[in-house]
Amino acid sequence: MIEFIGTSKQYRLDKKIIKALDHIDLKVNKGDIFGVIGFSGAGKSTLIRTVNLLETPTEGKVIVDGKDLTTLSKRQLREEKKNIGMIFQHFNLLSSKTVFDNVAMPLTLSGVNKREIEKRVNEVLKFVGLESKTTAYIDQLSGGQKQRVGIARALVTNPKILLCDEATSALDPQTTKSILELLKRVNIEYNITILIITHEMEVIREICNRVAVMENGQIIETGNVLEIFSAPKTKTTRDFVQSVVRDEIPQSIYEQLQVANPNERIFKLKFIGVDVGQPIVSEVVKKFSVDINVLFGNITELQKIPFGNLIIEIVGADTETEKVVQFIKNRNVQIEEVLANGCKPRNYSGSDLGNPIYG
Repeated sequence: MIEFIGTSKQYRLDKKIIKALDHIDLKVNKGDIFGVIGFSGAGKSTLIRTVNLLETPTEGKVIVDGKDLTTLSKRQLREEKKNIGMIFQHFNLLSSKTVFDNVAMPLTLSGVNKREIEKRVNEVLKFVGLESKTTAYIDQLSGGQKQRVGIARALVTNPKILLCDEATSALDPQTTKSILELLKRVNIEYNITILIITHEMEVIREICNRVAVMENGQIIETGNVLEIFSAPKTKTTRDFVQSVVRDEIPQSIYEQLQVANPNERIFKLKFIGVDVGQPIVSEVVKKFSVDINVLFGNITELQKIPFGNLIIEIVGADTETEKVVQFIKNRNVQIEEVLANGCKPRNYSGSDLGNPIYG
């Protein structure tokens, strides 16, 4: 549906060349709610603005619904843009006009007749829950209502694609949740492909099925949401994941535990799907001559699949701890040794405890 092929964008600042996008290769499939996340300056807003050519790539292709937009004439591009709706962080609404007039604007500019405009505007305002606000002015609305107007305006032309540029970052958490629920309905009921740009991993967790992580104008990691949350490969991705799925305890705690009991080892376990219900800790205590101390645990849900984290302290002989790790590995649970800063892993014969172990 949307494909970036070697897409780059450069700016000249004084005598310097700034690479906002650096040879991006990325594909968004039809029906996706695809999230692109990154810190400020990563290039994500530039990326989304190339989809409707608000930013023209310096090189490479941007293919939308099978057409390379960079090769189209102005007239052809105007027609294609009707299939691409966009909502913005700060709404981009006209305060001097009513809700109805703001939503109707794309149709008015396209010369659609008044009867059709009235019918279509009323349809989308009802869909976003603002049918009672048609004559209200923008300044009379809350932030969430303004964003609903923005969504209605983007939907009024019956687009195939909806671009969301930090669409919830100016909203409070409760309003953000309601807007994300509305976007899910847009995706399902209108069969619209959604591309979301955000710096909030909570948004990715709540709504997206696939995600790409950007840094310095490049895609550094991509995959489905469950893959990214359960096994992030880069530090940047891990930092984003840990902002919503807490799976760490303070380093000072690790160090105190090692001083208090030199025979202890600390491990992080990850459970996915039905594995969340496994009574791992009780089984280990029954089968092996070790003591288990649960330091941290939580369960979240990703794409309706449960995902759990557990950090445990194992106290016992090296050989017995090695058996425990192998037992957990055989139960199809990810296990990774956790070390305090400056501490080196013990040498366990026949095992690789410093690396993630997958069943």
